[in-house]
Amino acid sequence: MNDAREVEDLIAEAAAAPVDGWGFDWLAGRATEERPPWRYARLVADHMTRADAALDVDTGGGEVLAEVPRPPKVLVATEAWPPNVRVARRTLRRVGATVVAVAPESALPFRDGSFDLVVSRHPVRTDWVETARVLRPGGTYLSQQIGPGTMRELSEAILGPLPAPASRHPEQAAADAEAAGLRVIDLRRARLRTVFFDIGAVVWFLRKVIWTVPGFTVQAHRPALLALHRRITTDGSFVAHAERFLIEATRP
Repeated sequence: MNDAREVEDLIAEAAAAPVDGWGFDWLAGRATEERPPWRYARLVADHMTRADAALDVDTGGGEVLAEVPRPPKVLVATEAWPPNVRVARRTLRRVGATVVAVAPESALPFRDGSFDLVVSRHPVRTDWVETARVLRPGGTYLSQQIGPGTMRELSEAILGPLPAPASRHPEQAAADAEAAGLRVIDLRRARLRTVFFDIGAVVWFLRKVIWTVPGFTVQAHRPALLALHRRITTDGSFVAHAERFLIEATRP
């Protein structure tokens, strides 16, 4: 297969592949990413054993919540993207979770003090006031979040040089949590190596993780994709770095 045909086949395959849910199994053998050292899913499972009522905000397809071995009596998840709502409802049946469809950036549709645990993996935006409101006194918020400038090398490979990131700084998240009346008890940060082995993996990733290149389409960004394909062919891979931070806070 010549190079022109190969790149078009890789791009077409990735452009047609489903991106519902928040699993990344499609990238197996095509990309790798280091995992944060704190093992978020294990932390969530441990916290769930001590909760009576728990909420997972922005659950995606429910992938993390579905792995909880001992779910609490009341387990609820929210999700704003309709395709993910359908996936999450199917995935979370086995742990007895109720999935509530919400509008993006809307208030949490729960009474004050409804939960003694709120968790969220890679939330779109954390509403700290709402989080504090739905937590019971003594309750805990645990979240793994996307840090500033995550996957910057990939963003710049497609878009060109970018200004320094102005949001998603862990220190700002901690300050916002404290301002909402929570007490931050843990804050950790990790920079994780991510490797793409073909341009199809890049296209699929950009379709799924939409904030990496806002407004991404194959057609609009084809010249940059072809240039990146040539880099991958020459170097054997393309390396970027994901930024993550863990924050845990309690309501006094």
